[in-house]
Amino acid sequence: MIYCFIIKTGVKKNMPKKQFKAESKRMLDLMINSIYTHKEIFLREIISNASDAADKLCYIALTNPDVGMSRGDFEIDIAIDRENRVLTVSDNGVGMTREELESNLGTIAHSGSLQFKKEAEDKKDEDIDIIGQFGVGFYSAFMVSEKVTVVSRAYGDETAWVWESFGADGYTLAEGERDRPGTDVIMHIKKNTDDEDYDQFLNEYTLVKLIKKYSDYIRFPIKMEREKSRLKPKKNEKDEDSYETYREIETVNSMIPIWQRKKSEVSDEDINTFYKEKFFDFEDPIKVIHTDVEGVVSYKALLFIPSKAAYDYYTKEYKKGLQLYSSGVLIMDKCEELVPEHFRFVRGVVDSPDLSLNISRELLQHNRQLRVIASNIEKKIQSELLKMLGDEREKYENFFKAFGLQLKYGVLADFGASKDILKDLLLFTSSASDKLTTLAEYAERMDSEQKFIYYATGETAQMIAALPQAELVREKGYEILYFTSEADEFTAQALMNYNDKPFKSINDDDLGLDSETDDKDIKKLQKENKDLLDFVKDTLGDAVREVRISKKLRSHPVCLTAGGQMSFEMEKYFNQIRPEGGAKAERILELNPTHPVFEKLKSLMSGDKDKAAGYAKILYHQAELLAGLPIGDIAEYSDLVFELM
Repeated sequence: MIYCFIIKTGVKKNMPKKQFKAESKRMLDLMINSIYTHKEIFLREIISNASDAADKLCYIALTNPDVGMSRGDFEIDIAIDRENRVLTVSDNGVGMTREELESNLGTIAHSGSLQFKKEAEDKKDEDIDIIGQFGVGFYSAFMVSEKVTVVSRAYGDETAWVWESFGADGYTLAEGERDRPGTDVIMHIKKNTDDEDYDQFLNEYTLVKLIKKYSDYIRFPIKMEREKSRLKPKKNEKDEDSYETYREIETVNSMIPIWQRKKSEVSDEDINTFYKEKFFDFEDPIKVIHTDVEGVVSYKALLFIPSKAAYDYYTKEYKKGLQLYSSGVLIMDKCEELVPEHFRFVRGVVDSPDLSLNISRELLQHNRQLRVIASNIEKKIQSELLKMLGDEREKYENFFKAFGLQLKYGVLADFGASKDILKDLLLFTSSASDKLTTLAEYAERMDSEQKFIYYATGETAQMIAALPQAELVREKGYEILYFTSEADEFTAQALMNYNDKPFKSINDDDLGLDSETDDKDIKKLQKENKDLLDFVKDTLGDAVREVRISKKLRSHPVCLTAGGQMSFEMEKYFNQIRPEGGAKAERILELNPTHPVFEKLKSLMSGDKDKAAGYAKILYHQAELLAGLPIGDIAEYSDLVFELM
């Protein structure tokens, strides 16, 4: 084990303390208190630096056989000394000289790894992959340590050096001993406080959990001695089973992330198992999306579309985001910036070598590389969904049942900014078929003379089909979209049109249809029946804005039309979310002049106005029922029906 090589450090007593530069002191304080929200992140940073060191020496070994090591010889070791509250992370990598220790650790945010990477860029060797930046990340150790000691021996040197610091007050640097090249980071863990539990960072289980969380895909084995239990061998058959504890060195991390492997090397079962274990789902994903991009920004992504929405998906508690890695090291568990709100159901991982580990959530929001990745991911998700829609219709319809409402909300968000991305992914119920239809399919079926995409709103397709207003549109042979979701009508208004064909509600005054009764005839009927229309309006009072002759009714005697911008479905939606708001669409009562009920009403008005008034109220309440609206006065309506009976 590497950490056994640090027994002798050879540190001389009373070494003069060196001071950090003023800006380094300020940076250290800022980094500890601001950049990292969770103290546990320190282990990720220290392990990442150890991986860097192994990568560097591994790279040198490719061209220098004197190194005498291959990739399989490198490892990172974790050692716990609970009694002395010491946690040690050791590597057998390239190590650091005295000058490098002072340069890399004496000035916060100086990056030895970054400099090494820049120097190696011209060689264009694919095997080099430096993921950390020794500097800011290293100093995260002081979030949990009262003292940090670094023992390092550079490859090619016989002398080791010991760097030691208690924090921002400065550091010492002295000659030490180490049996072979590499680095030991020795952290003296703080004692517990009322607010912080530092003992957890000396607990095997906690450390393993953190390694699995942040560093599971480091390319070198992370080894740690762990306590285990096993069945003791029996001395004779009559002995009862008993167990004994023992300690064994174990490789904690899995090393190779599944998204870094070739697609041909990973089975569907492996992918599904990874998804269910990683994202705590019991069902296989309905779609898996692989992405491997090389260019100005390089990244790999493994994305999943769940088969069902999580139980809290449509609540404030649900947090969207993809896991963000830098060369296998977790930067953020849920990076919201990587996936747009309308695709918030997508889960998965994104791994890019172009992102620094030393970056905060605030900096990520303004990161150019991240914006490029996010834009590409959005386009990839859209294209894969369109492909599923075209090639696997049944599977897509199952997906839409789970997340279609989210797509519609996406059209509405930000004043329709994403509607062009989403419009071809939407499905609606239609009068043309029992199956769901896309807007593209509706447009393809449209008559050449049809000017509008017609729709009607209601609670169910059956209720919408029974609407009196639908008769005239169906009479022309035109298809009607049935909007049964609360978001449908809002979605149509946000889209405004599809392929330059505007959306038109069947409740609108002008449906753009040639009717048997033209406007001139309607005006004549309005004039001839003015006394009746005024009588009905006076009877209903403020319940309606207007009573008029209808040019859209066929077999039904009456219907309600919404006046103004608010439809009846909007009224119901707003009153559902804010009952105290009292939202109400303007009501226009339309009467069918060719229906026998109309003639009955006229005759009653001239002979029995009280009964005519009762008929008028019954017609209005019937119109409310047909429109799916609650009856304002149920008791009155019941009395009127009983009286009629």
